[in-house]
Amino acid sequence: MRYCVALGFLCMATVTQGDGLYCMWPHAMGCIRGYALVTERKDEASVAVQSKQAKQFDWALAKLDNSVRRTGRITKTLLLRIFHDICRAGYPSGNQALLLLRSCGSLLPEVPLEKRTELAHRMWEKLQELGVQFDVSHYNALLKVYLQNEFRFSPTDFLAKMEAANVQPNRVTYQRLIAAYCQNGDIEGASTILGFMKSKDMPITEAVFNALVTGHARAGDMESSKNILSVMQAAGIEPGPDTYVSLLTAYAEKGDMENLKKTLEEAESADCSLMDRDIMQIIFTLAKARHQQYVPEMIERLKQDRGYVPDAMNLCLSLITQGQEDIAFQILRNFPTLQPDGVTTDSPNLGNFFLRHCVNMDMAVEKIGHYCKELQESKLHSEPLVFSLYCALETKKTGTAHLMKIMEEQGLPLRPHYFWPLLTHHLKNNNSAGVLEVIKGMQDLNVSPDNETLTNYTIPVFSSTEAALQAIKVNSMIQWAGFFLYHLIDSMSEHEVQAQEEKLRTFFKQLQTQNIIISGNIYREVGFIWINRSHKAPLTLAKEEHLCLMTVGGYAILINTCCQHNNVEEALNLKRELSRKDSSLLLDASKYIALVKMLARNDRVEEAVDILKEMKEKGVVLNDTHAIMLFHTLNALVAKGGIPVVQRLQDTIFTLGLAKPSANLCSPLITAYLESKDLPGALEAALECQKRYNHMPRIHDILVGLVEKEDTELLQKAMDFMSQERGEMNMLYDLYFAFLHTGRYREARKIIETPGLRARPGRLQWYAEKCIFAKKMEALEQMVDMTAKLFECDRDEMYSYLLRLCKETNNWEKAEAVWTKMQEENVIPRERTLRMLADILKNNGQEVPFEVPEVKLWLYRMYIPTKAYELFRRADRKGVMLLPACYDHLIRVLLAEGAIEDAMAVKDTAVSHVPSFQLSNNAANLLIISHSKKDALEKLHSMLQADHVPSRLAITRIVQALGSKGDVAGIQEVETLMKGLGTTLNLSSMVFINNMALAHIRKGDVESAVELLEPVFTSPDSTNSSISFVFRKILEEKNDQALDKLSAMAERLANHFACYRPVSDLFIQLLDMDKFEDAKFMLARCNAVAEQKDALISFVAQKSQRPGQDLASAKALHEQLQKEGMVLDELSLKRLAGLYRDAGETVPFNEPPLKCRKCNSPSLIA
Repeated sequence: MRYCVALGFLCMATVTQGDGLYCMWPHAMGCIRGYALVTERKDEASVAVQSKQAKQFDWALAKLDNSVRRTGRITKTLLLRIFHDICRAGYPSGNQALLLLRSCGSLLPEVPLEKRTELAHRMWEKLQELGVQFDVSHYNALLKVYLQNEFRFSPTDFLAKMEAANVQPNRVTYQRLIAAYCQNGDIEGASTILGFMKSKDMPITEAVFNALVTGHARAGDMESSKNILSVMQAAGIEPGPDTYVSLLTAYAEKGDMENLKKTLEEAESADCSLMDRDIMQIIFTLAKARHQQYVPEMIERLKQDRGYVPDAMNLCLSLITQGQEDIAFQILRNFPTLQPDGVTTDSPNLGNFFLRHCVNMDMAVEKIGHYCKELQESKLHSEPLVFSLYCALETKKTGTAHLMKIMEEQGLPLRPHYFWPLLTHHLKNNNSAGVLEVIKGMQDLNVSPDNETLTNYTIPVFSSTEAALQAIKVNSMIQWAGFFLYHLIDSMSEHEVQAQEEKLRTFFKQLQTQNIIISGNIYREVGFIWINRSHKAPLTLAKEEHLCLMTVGGYAILINTCCQHNNVEEALNLKRELSRKDSSLLLDASKYIALVKMLARNDRVEEAVDILKEMKEKGVVLNDTHAIMLFHTLNALVAKGGIPVVQRLQDTIFTLGLAKPSANLCSPLITAYLESKDLPGALEAALECQKRYNHMPRIHDILVGLVEKEDTELLQKAMDFMSQERGEMNMLYDLYFAFLHTGRYREARKIIETPGLRARPGRLQWYAEKCIFAKKMEALEQMVDMTAKLFECDRDEMYSYLLRLCKETNNWEKAEAVWTKMQEENVIPRERTLRMLADILKNNGQEVPFEVPEVKLWLYRMYIPTKAYELFRRADRKGVMLLPACYDHLIRVLLAEGAIEDAMAVKDTAVSHVPSFQLSNNAANLLIISHSKKDALEKLHSMLQADHVPSRLAITRIVQALGSKGDVAGIQEVETLMKGLGTTLNLSSMVFINNMALAHIRKGDVESAVELLEPVFTSPDSTNSSISFVFRKILEEKNDQALDKLSAMAERLANHFACYRPVSDLFIQLLDMDKFEDAKFMLARCNAVAEQKDALISFVAQKSQRPGQDLASAKALHEQLQKEGMVLDELSLKRLAGLYRDAGETVPFNEPPLKCRKCNSPSLIA
């Protein structure tokens, strides 16, 4: 009877296809995009508020859409965060409300069905409180959530609520109400709605037929359910995949595998292809209906098409949520071999998501242990128990002790930091009893609390260290003896350490009599503190080998600390002690250099020379970083030791061959002469360097001094020598720049107007950069003016230097004058020059007197590469000769597109027509970049010979290419070339160091990489250098060996040298690559990372420039920083002000002027 009524309504209704209901499982992957299609309600909010709503909606949409596209799901945490952020603003829009409601269904596979519905109701009520005017789209969204969550409700009551709210149902509303009735097997209710739709002349879609298939099946009428397909065909609608899936899930609910298989065959014969996600829905239904015995057969039908893994993960999560974890584990075992699951890219780690959800669902520890064992034995996961324990500790779940017990039974190591989350909980509640219970649990598991556990997580809960020692009964007297000494000395002031030194030594002797040995780590920390407090090295302890077997590393730390405190005798005694133990033992190069520096500073030059000789005898290898350290060492001796000391050490270094002579290493000697006002001596020393080493350091400064003193005799001597050694043209440029620098413009003009003198772009750029850096406008103006008639001088380039300085100094009046001067000289400016001038004028509220050219990259990409080369070839075949600028422009375009062979063909043609043709500076740089993986080094040499100055990007690319090939020598050669260039290009030394480290790693020599990088941070002259680039590369390449050793180095630098930049770099890279679990483990091992606020704030600021900026979060962060007394830099304030403006809000602070040229956030130094 029910069947006849339903069919009667169907036959009388107009049938259309489309607008289908989404199936409950799996969710529709693209549904998020549809959220934005809803018509927004018209409210009385101001334009500012509407703008703010639009920005928030775009952000929320992007976040959720990204989550759905990547993983096919949304986490409850993300959804709640977006909900709270939207509500915090106080004016949620209709679209935002719709977005939130639609996310409370099948997009939350990790949340139980009833909890999803509760969340939807809570959001509905809160949004209503905040004044959201719900329309029919919101009610339809709520209906969809009810269907996906299998929530039983009264359709009649639902319609009544809509009527009370004066909201009219539409066709979608009625379709979903039919689906709700059918979900409960209520065909009569569905027929009533069908009748109403018929009276309103609403079309009946495929979704309604699919719902009726389910409805008849759940009403126990499988025959009618199957016959719906015939009715559809009679109405002119061919059953699609969704219809077959509805019928297949109906058979699955009944456990009717015979008809299920038959229907699968029918679907296949009807050319209705079912995807993996359709089969997954059948598997889900079989599991829920307790027909698990049929699941393996359906798993075999999975083809593992593209997109299989995220869908399969969501199926597993839904099954676990429904209590069907065994079926979920079968699915997991069927995953593609070693397929990452999205948590981390390391292999094997299959199942992280599975184990985490099992823990979150409070599954029995025995069952989790069973799954861990299966995963490990199958080699699908390397450390499943450790990961499960981490998840349990992270979420403070019960049963962690049981998991640890299982780990102990399986012989897996238990680390003290595993207990930190448990201790933190008790620490926050000041619960000493809870802390003692955890410590006891550690002892029961044979885990001794280490120094950090005791210091940071145990003692703070007690009133004093003594109280802690009394309260805790420790089995390991060794651990506690060292710990007690560490804290005893650490708690004493400098005066107290010096006064109680003998008593402290007595403590060590007492330990000796009791045969108690202190661990090496604690011994080194005790020694380090002692040196800092007493300014004496604990040599007595070092000699007592029964107390601690000092390693080379231990001696190195103590020697380095003595050098830092200028404690000469103690440092030498330690070194002698080390030699007596084993004369073959080596300190690393940085420690030797520190000794040299200390000895020379204390007028013990010959002993410093002896150290250098020992380095040579023992074969200590110096790299470029050590060469820089030697430069700083010699430079530091200029004021202290003067010329003889610097000369003696420099000669020894070069004679022994410890380092290659360079302009850098030769310059401290010249500096010593200049500092002592000995210009003749400086000139003689520079000329001698040129003769011996082919370097002439600081010649510009010497010439400037001679010009200022008007010493024509020495000046002539210098000119004669330079002309002979380096050529007349180079000599003239050197003299010209000296005259310019000293303000002798008439003499400078005479030099630059020398007949036959040509423009040397590299030399002109070098001096222009010096003027821009020193903000010397007059000298730069004079140079631009004097070079107006210089042969082959690029006038636009010269004026662009002036405009750069105008921009640096924010001098719009001068920029306007430059524009006038360019017009007078008939200079045709490049587009980039016009844009720079326009920026200066606009930023100062001035009218731009010309049309600002737009950057039309699309034109270059779409037209020039494909058509211009063809036109060039046609012209060449006809013998037509182009202007040199046209050839150069075409070469640049082709190089930018990677068409190297075509570009070289154009160059050859240009040279054949114009023998003097040379590539422009930009083209030469592009050529290097294009050849970065081939013969770029050769191109660089050619470029320098042509007096071109390579760009920073070009040098960076070539060094990166050499690093990727493992060519250490090539990188060193490039660095040497750059040092001889005379300009820094604003290129960080870390470009060379980082890529040299990568080159070592490429060659499998990770130890050399560590030896190269570590001195960068342990050197007394170290700066806050970054090795983020290195960490990112080895993370991307999954080089576990290199990562292990470099992370160990980073942690060692943090723990023993209080140098936190490397560990912060690694932590931030882990965050940036979504390796959150690894980042959390690192934070647990080195919690000082959390205190590196500058680095973390810069990282957040950098992240804020990516899509999805959040004003609410930015406000909260700004308020927190103000509470902690921290001041944001101008760049961060500018960004925050921009967020306020974008949201239509008034900026509540004085916005700094726009003057920053570069972002100060940490970048990946290549």
